[in-house]
Amino acid sequence: MSSQVKDEAASGQALVRAAGLVSGFTLLSRLLGLVREQVFAALLGASLYADAFQIAFRIPNLLRDLFAEGALSAAFVPTYAAVVAREGQQGAHRLAHRVFSLLAVLLGVVVLLGILGAPLIVWALARGFAEIEGKTELTVLLTRVMMPFLPLVSFAAVVMGMLNAERRFRAPAFAPAMFNVLSIAVGIALWLLGWPAERVVLGWSVGTLLGGLAQFLVQVPSLRRDGFRFAWDWLPADPGIRRIATLMAPATVGLAAVQINIFISSSFASEEPGAVSWLLYAFRILYLPIGLFGVALGTVATTGLARTAARGDTSGLRQTLRSSLRMLMFLTIPASAGLAVLAAPIVRLLYERGQFGAQDTERTAVALALYGSGLVGYTGVKVVAPAFFALDAPRIPLLGSAAAVATNLLAILLLHDALGFRAIALGTALGAFVNIAILLAAFETRVGGLRRQGLVRAFTRMAAAAALMAAVSALCGAALESALGTQGLAARLVAGLAPVALGVPVYMGFARALGVAEVETLYQALRRRA
Repeated sequence: MSSQVKDEAASGQALVRAAGLVSGFTLLSRLLGLVREQVFAALLGASLYADAFQIAFRIPNLLRDLFAEGALSAAFVPTYAAVVAREGQQGAHRLAHRVFSLLAVLLGVVVLLGILGAPLIVWALARGFAEIEGKTELTVLLTRVMMPFLPLVSFAAVVMGMLNAERRFRAPAFAPAMFNVLSIAVGIALWLLGWPAERVVLGWSVGTLLGGLAQFLVQVPSLRRDGFRFAWDWLPADPGIRRIATLMAPATVGLAAVQINIFISSSFASEEPGAVSWLLYAFRILYLPIGLFGVALGTVATTGLARTAARGDTSGLRQTLRSSLRMLMFLTIPASAGLAVLAAPIVRLLYERGQFGAQDTERTAVALALYGSGLVGYTGVKVVAPAFFALDAPRIPLLGSAAAVATNLLAILLLHDALGFRAIALGTALGAFVNIAILLAAFETRVGGLRRQGLVRAFTRMAAAAALMAAVSALCGAALESALGTQGLAARLVAGLAPVALGVPVYMGFARALGVAEVETLYQALRRRA
């Protein structure tokens, strides 16, 4: 075995071990997130109150993508890792003090502007709400209640980036679970109180703020054990701050394009009562594989890419990206195929109760299948884009994001009249594939080392195994629904979970028979952990 093959095998195994830790906690968070959505669906279904909350919560979430989990995180993690390598932990903590101080001022202003401008923002985001009396006014109220969520989750994201850069993945991966735990607790309390929908949705909004606070505070003890203490340090001219700003500028423009896309998509969806909620319920299910595979592998790969780039190790950069992409395809291709054939029983199992009816299940399942077709693209971007930030080439992800936005909007404009809300889900999936295609082509042009490493051959074999798995799972699901029906928790559990449980070994068996190397890598990692 050549030294390159040995290095790639070792890199792949190390990646699996680290990603496995993140995946475990991410799985917990995503499962709790589904429970949170189940409680919300049972309380509010796809009613005007549900639509109002989803749009109101989307507003601080859009800003969070700019200031927290999007541009800031992508720029902060490689900068912080580079400062740790050059100046040690003390210098990195000094940079963090200045980032926190700057964020406190900027986000305070943004929150104030958001509260004052809520009516205009809601009008721009969901014009269709005006056709239903009181829906716009309720959305404005909820927006004002939840605007402070932005600084809470932004501070949590900075802490998360610091800990990840130090290769301490446990607390950051667990933090999102606390948001869901608090939200679920509030939802159960609202259910027991038996309040009407207009009070339930306001109480849920307050619970959202409490969840954001918990997501931040649960990480603080790990940070303090590293010797970090929060302190005011206002120095915007710090070289690290300048580098973060330089990296953020094009990323922010790219994300701003994405936000424009979301604004337009929401505006179209708001014209169809319930569509805002159907689309978000569907994408919430997709968060599970995105979090398990894309976020976990992306989190681990980002740190590895930043460190290898800081050392000027181009070979290590290629190796980390190749290993990440192959493992990502191995995990997401079958997930996408499974969602295509099992969307309806999965949605029925998770959501159909209380205020969420059979029609909501049908519409949400269609959206889920369409969203799921782009799973490889969504998760791939989370792995490939950080490579360009590590290389100080943030304009490439900007180009990819802009192309994805254009693709999505074109699909919506051309297909919305015929397909309704389905055009939004389909356009999102198509945009994700355009985005990842541009990133891969740019990496191959700039760095090289991907095209001739068997990625296309691996993709073809994995897709063939996933197609065979999907056929077996679909036949199993249809037979179970025919025999047991679709009513009752027991029948839904069997019809929703048995095809999934059968599909996993079927896929692994077919993939192994087709010579997919990641099967053995995964087996070895699991054996070592056991």
